[in-house]
Amino acid sequence: SISEKENMATVAVRKKEVTKDLDHCDIPYYVSEFVEREVGNDYDSLRKLDNLIDKLSENKKQLEEQVLTVSSEVPKRIQNALKNAEDSKKSLSRLLEEETLLSDSINSHLLKAQPWMEDLDVLISQVEEIERHLAYLKWISRIEELSDSIQQYLMTNNVPEAASTLAFMAELDIKLQESSCSHLLAFVRSTVKFWHKILKDKLSSDFEEVLTQLHWPFVGPPQSQAFSLAAPANAPDVYNSLEMLFCQLLKLQTSDELLTKPKQLPEKYSLPPSPPIILPIQIMLNPLQKRFKYHFTGNRQTNVLNKPEWYLTQVLMWIGNHAKFLDDKIQPILDKAGSSVNAGLEFSRALVMLILEKLAADIPCLLYDDTLFCHLVDEVLLFERELYSVHGYLSSFPSCMHILSEESCFQRWLTVEKKFALQKMDSMLSSEAAWISQYKDITDVDEMKVPDCAETFMTLLLVITDRYKNLPTASRKLQFLGLQKELVDDFRIRLTQVMKEETRASLGFRYCAILNAVNYIATVLADWADNVFFLQLQQAELEVCAESSAISKLQLGQLASMESSVFDEMINLLERLKHDMLTRQVDHVFREVKDAAKLYKKERWLSLPSQAEQAVMSLSSTACPMLLTLRDRLLQLEQQLCHSLFKIFWQMLAEKVDLYIYQEIIMANHFNEGGAAQLQFDMSRNLFPLFSHYCKRPENYFKHIKEACIILNLNIGSALLLKDVLESASENETLKPNQPSATAALNELGVYKLAQKDVEILLNLRASWPNTGK
Repeated sequence: SISEKENMATVAVRKKEVTKDLDHCDIPYYVSEFVEREVGNDYDSLRKLDNLIDKLSENKKQLEEQVLTVSSEVPKRIQNALKNAEDSKKSLSRLLEEETLLSDSINSHLLKAQPWMEDLDVLISQVEEIERHLAYLKWISRIEELSDSIQQYLMTNNVPEAASTLAFMAELDIKLQESSCSHLLAFVRSTVKFWHKILKDKLSSDFEEVLTQLHWPFVGPPQSQAFSLAAPANAPDVYNSLEMLFCQLLKLQTSDELLTKPKQLPEKYSLPPSPPIILPIQIMLNPLQKRFKYHFTGNRQTNVLNKPEWYLTQVLMWIGNHAKFLDDKIQPILDKAGSSVNAGLEFSRALVMLILEKLAADIPCLLYDDTLFCHLVDEVLLFERELYSVHGYLSSFPSCMHILSEESCFQRWLTVEKKFALQKMDSMLSSEAAWISQYKDITDVDEMKVPDCAETFMTLLLVITDRYKNLPTASRKLQFLGLQKELVDDFRIRLTQVMKEETRASLGFRYCAILNAVNYIATVLADWADNVFFLQLQQAELEVCAESSAISKLQLGQLASMESSVFDEMINLLERLKHDMLTRQVDHVFREVKDAAKLYKKERWLSLPSQAEQAVMSLSSTACPMLLTLRDRLLQLEQQLCHSLFKIFWQMLAEKVDLYIYQEIIMANHFNEGGAAQLQFDMSRNLFPLFSHYCKRPENYFKHIKEACIILNLNIGSALLLKDVLESASENETLKPNQPSATAALNELGVYKLAQKDVEILLNLRASWPNTGK
């Protein structure tokens, strides 16, 4: 009905008003929204009003109860909290009172106990002092008991037990080292010293007697060692005595180390720490040490500065002569005694110490005599090589290289090494055979065509490496590596100077020999860079540079990642020189080729007869000088340059010739059908085959010429079709920049190198086109 519609409109209007103007509305927004949600425009839902009213009344009642409950509980909680606070305050006060009482009681007790504590401290100090005296007396008693035991063992001739007891006493001495009782320490040490001397003298005397029976030392060659080859009947008893006495002397090792300070060289030699020589080996070495000092010290005729090989050879002979006896007879005794000592190495180590003392004394006397010093270094290096390779000496032991590494000696060694290397370089470059290969008549060996001076120089560097590779520290090795780099740079400069003298004859024998030398040195250095020894030096150089910040982070990264090597700087300079020399040779030959091609440039390409008019195609007469020049120079340089250099040479030359003929001959002329055919014949049947000895498909090195000949020799139909394709491609370029048809058409013809514009120019160089009416 009309009235219902009016009522609905009124409700809607009121709804809008309530929604829009919340601030000026008597009915709260949330109430109107609740009514709207529950009732809405459906008047039938008014029947739910009773239920809604009941529900809301129940909610109201619950809310009122909650408010009443909270309002009644909050005061109770506050009251309880206040009560707890009061209780806590009372407890705190009570505790403070108790603490005061207890503190007063403690202070009172301490005051009463103070006299007792003072008396007790005195008693405790007295007790501790008595205990120290008692401990002191016990130590003295213990040492005296051990001393009495040793005396009794010696009276009953029980030397093994006496030696064991002395070893125990020596261990007690070591334990007492931290004590501040100086008199007790002195007493123990003097007791150990007393019995050690008695036992050592007795055992040494007996041991030396047994060694005498064995004809020790073996100063002659092994075949003269009669006892070991033809042992007498009492040999088992002698060897039993040897073993027994050796073991007993081993027991004196601890006390011997306490009492005997081994002779040491000054700290400037930086010798690695090494344990003292074991006592029985020391006794065995006594006669040899006496012989060494007799012959090689003082005013003896065998002690001369210019003959270091005498004492070096003598020591090597002694090591060799005694090796078998030490391995067969002494090593089993050490193994049985549970010792980790190697008899042969111990013997060698002791004799090498004699050498080191001798070198330390002699080197200052000949340091500034180049000849004597150089001879000494040579002999020492030979001695070291045999010591390590033949006798198995360990690199962790003191060696002659530690003496040569001493600062003043080492700097002198570097100076002398450089001086003699430069002299050698002077002589090798001034030699008549300097630029001739030693292996020129042996094809298999002479692949690199290395001149004698370059091979001798690299041998010199290799020898220097062998001389310094056993130096004990990486820093010393790096200094020698620096010397090698200096020598390489010096040799490169000398080669450059000789090369400049030969610049006018850049195709001559000497110029080619210099180029071969540069290439050989760069190749060998690149090979050396992958050697383990130089990789280790690279790592050492990286560590040094990282500490000193001497190089950039980029260079550090390259060294660390092994992208570069220790010889990279030298190799780069040599490669640059090689490239410059090759370029000069290529330019020289190319100039000759251009001079020889002058007539060929003027060939009448526009009026040559067609292929059909000729019975047989033949080479253009004007091309002969150019091709003959190319042939002669290729043959000449193939013989004079090594294979790798010649390969670079002919490829560089082919590239220049390709561009020259393409730009100066092909692009500068017009061609009729006969001219195009003649050009293709000259190139494919005459020019390209000149290079067929050096590769399977020489035409791939003349891509400009090859593809130009393809375009010039297309038949008319194919040429017209290609021209249309290229023209349409050019027209559509702005609309379709990625138009593939032109490239695809060229590729189909075998044209990959030339650009589209170049092909259009070549098509316009064709003289005869049919009249198409365009």
